[in-house]
Amino acid sequence: MSEDTRKRLKGEGGRMKDGKSTFIPNPSSFILPHRVVQGLALALFLGLAVYSWRGLRAPAPASTLLHLDPLAGLAAMLAARRWLVAFIPALVLVIGGLFLGRFWCGWLCPLGALLDWLSPHPLAGRKPDPSSRWRGVKYGLLFLTLFAALWRNLTLLFLDPLTIFLRSVGALLLPALNWLITQAEVGLYRVTLLRGALETIDTALRGALLSYKQPYYGGIALFALVLGGVLAFGLVARRAWCRYLCPLGGLFALISKASWLKRRVTEDCVSCGACARKCPMGTIDDRKGYASDSGECTLCLDCASVCPKDAIRFGPDWRVDRGWAYDPSRRQVLGALGASLAGVALLKLGPRAHHPYPYRLRPPGAKEETLLSACIRCGACLTVCPTHGLQPSLAQSGLEGLGTPILVPRLGHCEYSCTACGQACPTGAIPRLTQPEKLLHPIGKAYVDPKICIPWSGRGDCIVCEEMCPLPEKAIFLREAPFTDNHGETHTFLAPVVLHERCIGCGLCESKCPVNGEAAIRVMVDPMS
Repeated sequence: MSEDTRKRLKGEGGRMKDGKSTFIPNPSSFILPHRVVQGLALALFLGLAVYSWRGLRAPAPASTLLHLDPLAGLAAMLAARRWLVAFIPALVLVIGGLFLGRFWCGWLCPLGALLDWLSPHPLAGRKPDPSSRWRGVKYGLLFLTLFAALWRNLTLLFLDPLTIFLRSVGALLLPALNWLITQAEVGLYRVTLLRGALETIDTALRGALLSYKQPYYGGIALFALVLGGVLAFGLVARRAWCRYLCPLGGLFALISKASWLKRRVTEDCVSCGACARKCPMGTIDDRKGYASDSGECTLCLDCASVCPKDAIRFGPDWRVDRGWAYDPSRRQVLGALGASLAGVALLKLGPRAHHPYPYRLRPPGAKEETLLSACIRCGACLTVCPTHGLQPSLAQSGLEGLGTPILVPRLGHCEYSCTACGQACPTGAIPRLTQPEKLLHPIGKAYVDPKICIPWSGRGDCIVCEEMCPLPEKAIFLREAPFTDNHGETHTFLAPVVLHERCIGCGLCESKCPVNGEAAIRVMVDPMS
C-alpha cells in the first residue's frame, strides 16, 4: 500500500488499529440480518404490488412505494414546477443516504434483490470487469433525466428501477401467474374427485389474487425486454445494472460520497484480495490499498464476511469521497444539458404533434400535455384498473408518450363508478376525482360506423350498445332505420344513435359490441376537449 493511499485513508479519523471510532464493530455478524432484511423488503414490495393489482385500497399501495423514490419525486417536481407533498417520504431515503450511504441499493431496493438472487453472472471472476469509467454512464442518465424534466419530459423515468419493478410485477408476473393457474385449473378439473376442491380454491383466489378476466397489456414485450435486459446485464458483471446504468443509483451514489458511514480497511489487512473478489459492486480497488468508493459501496458487508484478518470496519467519516476516474465532470453535466434539450425538442417535432391519434383516450380528467409532463411511467394506474382497459401507450403517443396510460375499450371499459387510476397516480398526472366529478370529464365520445354496424348495414336488429350504456339517462337511443336490400325490399331495424352531449366515453358500448374485430361503435377523442 502506498504512503499516499495510507494518508488518504487515514485522515483525521485515524486508521483503525483497535476498532475505535467504528459504528459497526463486527460487520461480518450482519451478513445474515442483511439477507433477512433484503428478503423481507422484497416480500413487502411484492405484497404491495399484488395488493394493488386486484383493485384500489386506500391508501394506494403502489403509490406508497413510489413516494419513496427520490429520483421520481425530484423529476416530477421539476416538471410540475411545484412542490409535491406526496413525495415527502422520499426525503427519508435522502437523509438516510447522507448517514448510511447507498443502504437503499444494498438492503431495500427490490430490483437490487432480484439482481442478487436471479441475475446470472457466470463470467464473474473469469474475465476482468468493464472499465470503471463506464460507471459514469449512470450519472449521465441521471442528469439527462433531470434536465429533461426541466423541459417537462419524464420519458427517461421508464428506466427508474422502481417503475421497472412495479411494471414487471403488474404487467408480467401477475398476468403470467393468472394464466398459469387458470390453465392448471382447466386441466385438473377433468378429474372428478378434484372438482370440489378446485372450485373452493378458485373462488378464494379470484376474489383475492387473480382476475376473472385474463389481463393483457400491449407493452408486455417491451416490459419483458427491459426487465430481461437488466437481469441479463449481469452476464457482464455482478450487479452491472447498479454499477453502470441505474439513474436512481447514480443519485444515491452522489449523496453517498458525502455520507457519514464509510468502509475502512485497518492495518491488519494482508492484501489477500478476498474482499475485492467478493464485492458485488466491484468497487474495492487493490491499487488503492483495497479502499472503496463510498458512492459505489452498498453496505452489503460481503467483504467483511470473507476477510481472514477481520480488517474491514465501517465507521464515521464526513469527508467527501472524490478523485475517482468516473466521478461526474462539468463537461458531462453540460453535455447532458445539451442532449436533453435537443432530445426533447426532437420529440416535440415528432408526428404525434402534427397528426393526433384519434383513439388516444386518456384516463378521466387527464389532459394530454399535463399527463405527458407529469406521468412517471410507473404503471400504477394500469395495475389498479379493474377491467384492464388501461394500457401503456406505445406508438399511439410516440416516444414522448411511451408508457403513458391510454384506454383501449375493446380490451376493457372504464367502469362508471371507478376512480381508482386517479387515486393510485403518485404525481397527479391523473387527477383524483370523485365519481360525480368524473362524469364532468368525458374521456371521449362514441361514434357509430354505419358500414359495419349490424342494424345500420341491414343485417338485423342489435341493441347491445344501447342496453350497455351505464348512464341513468342513456347516451344512446334507438331509432328505426330503413334498409333496402338487393331485391328492392325495404326492411326496418332498430339502430343506435349517440347523444354526444351525454356521452362520457366510458367505452362500455365498444367493449360489448358483438361485431367481430373492430367494434362498430368506437370511442374517439373529443375534438372539442
